[in-house]
Amino acid sequence: MVRAARATKATETTGPAGPAGRGGRASARPGPSRAPGGAGSDDGGRPGPRLSRRRTLLLVAVLAVLLGGFGTWALYGSPWLRLEHVSVSGTRVLGEREVLRAAAVPTGAPLVTIDTAAAERRVRAALPRVRDVEAVRSWPHGIGLKVTERRPELVMENAGEYVEVDSEGVRFATVGKPPRKVPLLVLDREHGRGFRYFGTARLRREAASVAAALPQSVHRATRVIRVRSYDDITLELSGDRTVRWGSAERGAAKAKSLTAVMKAAKGADRFDVSVPGAPAASDS
Repeated sequence: MVRAARATKATETTGPAGPAGRGGRASARPGPSRAPGGAGSDDGGRPGPRLSRRRTLLLVAVLAVLLGGFGTWALYGSPWLRLEHVSVSGTRVLGEREVLRAAAVPTGAPLVTIDTAAAERRVRAALPRVRDVEAVRSWPHGIGLKVTERRPELVMENAGEYVEVDSEGVRFATVGKPPRKVPLLVLDREHGRGFRYFGTARLRREAASVAAALPQSVHRATRVIRVRSYDDITLELSGDRTVRWGSAERGAAKAKSLTAVMKAAKGADRFDVSVPGAPAASDS
């Protein structure tokens, strides 16, 4: 009885796996534990944060590829975004058909593939009257051509026709009749002395600059702008009046002086504002 009791006590002390080491005490170290759901999962067996993040990124990447492919097809391959019409605005003298023919924009092509810069270059090259043009896409089916035409500041007579000259001295069109209230430019080579040094194009620009600087009342009355040299420009007004303008420099000051001296000397028909600080007036 005593031996059996001791054997039982020894078994309880050592445990079923044998002795617990020196001293006969059981080891207190716990064994390694694993989550029921495996690596990357929480205690409830659901995917952990890292796995969820990977799935989300993968889903976003797939959606991006699908949307990108659909967008490319919609722009280039679908019938939804193709050019159907071209509009023209801003014209005064030119016709819409002239501008459309010069632009040569291909209808039916995908709108995104239209080379708007090339269309602008074609219009400028074919139509000298066009000072500027802007081709703008009008989604989903249109192109708009915004045209700015050159305006005649002067005209030059040539073999019974008239060449229009803009404010920059550019000759841009030939017409059968001179436009109303536009001065005639006369390059007086016979009495001039500056053509050899300055050239016709330079003197034409100087004359256009003078015309642009004139006060409205004087501009309406100006019939001829005569150029003999860079600093010898004369205005011939209605009523047999003349104005010695000099060079195109200080145009605003000369315009102001001319307005003042014409008011002060209403009976005069000869004016000189070549030196704007000392204008002069006289009778013929």
